[in-house]
Amino acid sequence: MTFRYKDYRGNGQARYRTMTLSADEFIRRFLLHVLPKGFHRIRHYGLLASATCRANIARAQELIAAPLPSIDPSAEHQVADVADAVDHRPLCPRCGGRMIIVESFGRGGEPRAPPSPQAGGATAMP
Repeated sequence: MTFRYKDYRGNGQARYRTMTLSADEFIRRFLLHVLPKGFHRIRHYGLLASATCRANIARAQELIAAPLPSIDPSAEHQVADVADAVDHRPLCPRCGGRMIIVESFGRGGEPRAPPSPQAGGATAMP
């Protein structure tokens, strides 16, 4: 497939160029610009919004170039040990964070839930 495109680095007639790609490669490149279902492209919002784009990019470059604060490994373990002694919640096996216990079931207990319509129990109507 051969198509024309605009090269913004060039000037005059050199700005318009042609490119030839196989059909598979053209479709692949085209689909990189298609958003998944349910997503909307908003060009005037976020980090790259035109009003604050330069400031945001400059700040991001500063943060990337900034050295990370040094933390004493022995002090880090001491803080973690104190936190573990106070917090008795179990660790998540997936992310390692503390789990929030929503409900606990006793041996042989069942979760509490509203009765299902198939249960057939009579309910009192007010």
